[in-house]
Amino acid sequence: MFGLVASPGDPSIQSARAAGPRDCGQLCQTTTPRSHQLFRGDIELDVDATDTLHGIIATHEVIPVQKEGDLILLYPEWETASHAPTVPTASLTGLFVSVDGRRVEWHRDPLDVHAFHLSVPRGAHEVVVDLQYLADHGAMRDAMLTVPWERALLYPAGWRAGAIPVSASLRLPSGLTALSSLDRTSSEGNVLRFATSSLDRLVDAPVLAARYTRSVGLAASGQPSVNLDILADDPANLAIGDDEATRMRMLLRQTILVFGKPPFRHYDAIAQLDDAMGPGGTEHLEEGENNLPAQYFIDPGKQLGSRDLIAHELVHSWNGRFRQPADLWTPTFNQPVGGSLLWVYEGQSEFWGRVLAARAGLRTKQETLDRLALDAASVANRPGRAWKSLADSTNDAIYMAGHHIAWRDWQRREDYYSEGVLLWLDVDARLRQLSGGRRGIDDFAARFFRVDRQLGTVSTYTVEDVYRVLDQVAHDDWPGFLRRHLTSHEDADAMAGLARAGWRLVYTTEATETARQDEAENGGLDLSYSIGATFDDDGRVTSVAWDSPAFRSGLMPGVRIARVAAAPFSRDALALAVSKTSQFPLTLTVAGGKQVQIDYRGGLRYPRLERIPGTDDHLSPLLATRQDRP
Repeated sequence: MFGLVASPGDPSIQSARAAGPRDCGQLCQTTTPRSHQLFRGDIELDVDATDTLHGIIATHEVIPVQKEGDLILLYPEWETASHAPTVPTASLTGLFVSVDGRRVEWHRDPLDVHAFHLSVPRGAHEVVVDLQYLADHGAMRDAMLTVPWERALLYPAGWRAGAIPVSASLRLPSGLTALSSLDRTSSEGNVLRFATSSLDRLVDAPVLAARYTRSVGLAASGQPSVNLDILADDPANLAIGDDEATRMRMLLRQTILVFGKPPFRHYDAIAQLDDAMGPGGTEHLEEGENNLPAQYFIDPGKQLGSRDLIAHELVHSWNGRFRQPADLWTPTFNQPVGGSLLWVYEGQSEFWGRVLAARAGLRTKQETLDRLALDAASVANRPGRAWKSLADSTNDAIYMAGHHIAWRDWQRREDYYSEGVLLWLDVDARLRQLSGGRRGIDDFAARFFRVDRQLGTVSTYTVEDVYRVLDQVAHDDWPGFLRRHLTSHEDADAMAGLARAGWRLVYTTEATETARQDEAENGGLDLSYSIGATFDDDGRVTSVAWDSPAFRSGLMPGVRIARVAAAPFSRDALALAVSKTSQFPLTLTVAGGKQVQIDYRGGLRYPRLERIPGTDDHLSPLLATRQDRP
């Protein structure tokens, strides 16, 4: 059966088991699946997503009885793409269970609230579950919605998710077109029926639906089908120019040139165009969820901040869904995972997003350099590195999910993204140094992510595998090299890749277009690299950099600036005042009348990259478009 299913004898899965999921207590021990246990019959899962008015998804589920006695039904907790226990059990409501037509009582486990206990009598045939999931605000609308399967079902403990077959159907509001990588068997009115798949395959293929959709083919002849699927509230936003479609096809071509044979049968790059959601994505083996601005394809020149999102999610098909860190793989959705290799899983995907967007022409070389300058500036201005290493930051997804982070640069949150870009830039530059420019990160990716097994299986890896393949490309002390990035508290170690590539971070008084768009996307005035604060259009302080001039003056997020010197607050007035700090002190008046004096004399500062004279340029060849293989 196709899906993220690995045979019990697969050595890569055995390595994952050897690494082991984190200890999750007595209940976890009793529900951990046994390797060769077979599930008899199929779960019938019928989901109704028509109540968009109230945002309610209703589920009717028939589970064939496997044995009499105690039964534990699990509500998924750990979502694959978030690397965290982010499924909210508080949103599970209206849970009723019956056995062969008779209602039975269940009780929630007091220690694991995602587990529900009930008793199955001798001779019983089926357990029927009815439940409701209360969707997040904005996730269900008349014109557009998303159905995340893991939030709309229960499954029996004791089996691998890859060993539980599920026959699913979905009822949608009339007039909506559904997009998903799942195979369909029928479509009757607004009811879709899908081919039987494993539970983990089902969960890895959410359904997105909209009233207005468009599909653009991207794959060349002889390649697996790849489509760009566009969903929009306004049909006018479905427009995509020929040049942009050509760039998207080039993105796919450049990605395959790096990674080789795809690990999917087909792939849907789903672009959900919606200003309210904000840019962001979720990876899956055969589809990518890409939340993008409403006019993303109409005016791509104004979307520089998100030009590599589709590339990032596409790379995840190889890096994250096909090849997975051993401590991130578990056989069920209710066993804790570890994130020690998120600097590979997410950091390298973020790096490849930057590189492939440049190679495909989604950004020009200069726009890519300007994007890398923003990455470098965020890395260079992380005072939290003094106490918290990048290695420790890989735990952030587990304990920071859903929590407000007041001091982003001091607390550090998931810095394996931006810092991962510089880490892998350093790896590429080092490989080029060692090989005299003959080999680089492309050679590592081609070996490490090579698809050499049945489609749909998982290949896990450890950090030793990363060391080994890097050493095959060019011999070096890779454990020591990477350990410096992961454990160092020195800024110079985090920034080493930029210098090794022949470039350095500088600050100028004029913002690049990339920086201006980044500022607009974040909704305000960004003075992070001068006085150390950001402001919305009404003068409210939205963030303060730790130990910055703004921090030392006593400014706090949330206060509102009423006046800049003698003038009423405006973005232009504040920017002008900061630009003149070499001549005049900066005095702000907060709402309520208190004056704040900021001790700063440096003027406006915006990040850029410039070449280091007399050094080899390893960055330019990295960003150059690759030619097709003969």
